[in-house]
Amino acid sequence: MSDTAADPTKDHPPDRDREADHASDRKTRVTVLVALAANLVIAAAKGVGGLVAGSPALLSEAAHSVADSLNEVFLLAALRRSRRPADSRHPFGYGKERFFWSLLAAVGIFVMGACFSVFQGIEALRDGAEESSTGYAVGLIVLAVALVVEGISLLRALHQVRAEGSGMDALRDPALRTVVAEDGTAVLGVTLAVIGMALHMITGQVVWEASASIAIGVLLGYVAYRLGRDACDQLIGEAVDPELSDRIRELLAAEPEIDSVEALFTMRMGLDSTMVAARIDLVPGMDSERVEEVSMRIKRSLGEAVSEAGEIFLDITDRPVEEARKSPAATGERGGA
Repeated sequence: MSDTAADPTKDHPPDRDREADHASDRKTRVTVLVALAANLVIAAAKGVGGLVAGSPALLSEAAHSVADSLNEVFLLAALRRSRRPADSRHPFGYGKERFFWSLLAAVGIFVMGACFSVFQGIEALRDGAEESSTGYAVGLIVLAVALVVEGISLLRALHQVRAEGSGMDALRDPALRTVVAEDGTAVLGVTLAVIGMALHMITGQVVWEASASIAIGVLLGYVAYRLGRDACDQLIGEAVDPELSDRIRELLAAEPEIDSVEALFTMRMGLDSTMVAARIDLVPGMDSERVEEVSMRIKRSLGEAVSEAGEIFLDITDRPVEEARKSPAATGERGGA
C-alpha cells in the first residue's frame, strides 16, 4: 500500500472540527465531574445510612455509588489521555485509550457494584436483618436525597446528549455513554431500594429488601456487560457504520481515474478518527509518476470530503477483476466493508 499524503494535515479534520471536538470534550468533562461529585456525596450518605439502618439494599446502593465514583475517575483519564497527539511509538494516535478506560469502567461496575449487591442480598436472605423505625427513617431519607441528586446528574448528562444533536451520534462517545448508563441505572437502583425497604418495613419480611439488593446487582451486571461489549468491540477494531462506508466507496468510485474499488477496509482509531484502506484498480495507460500524482490527489480529496478519515491508504492493483473479487478482502472474509 502507498503512504498517506505528503502533507499529513490534508488527511486530518479541519481546525474547526478539532475545536468542536475539544469543546465537546470540555462539556463531557463537566458532565463527568458533576457525576463524580454526586456519587462521592451519595456514597458517603448511603454507607452511613446503611450501617445505621442495617439495610442490605442501602449498602448495595453505597457499593454502587463507590463503583460509579471510581469509574468517573477512569473516564476523566480517558478524556485526557485519548487526545494526545500521535508520536513515533503510537503513529495512529491515542484515540483507543478512550475505549480502554471505558472497558475498565465496565469491569468496575461489575466487580464493585454487581457482585457486592448480589452478595449483600444473599447474606440478608441467609442471616435475616432487623431494622428499627429510626433505621427505616434514616434509610428512606438517604435514598430520597440520593434519588434527587442522581436525577440531577442524569438530567445534566441527557442535556448534553440533546445538545450534541442526534442521540445515537452523541452516545458514540464511550465516556458520555457510560455516564448516562451509570446515572440511569442509579436512578432505577435507588427506586428498587426504596421499594424493597418500604415493603420490608410494611411486612417485616427481609426477603423484599434482599430481593431488591439482588435485583440491583443483576441490573448492574447487565449494564456492565453492555458497556464492556461495546468497549471491547471498539478496542479490537470496529468498522465505521455501513452508511459511511458506502459513502467512502461512492466517493472513490466517482473519481475518474479509478476503474473499480476492489476492497474497502475501515477501522475506528478513536472517537473522531478513522483509518481507511482501499484496494483500487486504476484506468489503464498511466505511468508511475501519474499514478503517484493521482493517488495523492484522491487521498487529499477523500480526506476533505470525510473529516473522520484521519489516515488513508490506497493499494493500487492491476490484478484481473475476477481474481480480485474472489479475494478474502473483497468477499468480506477478513472484514472487508
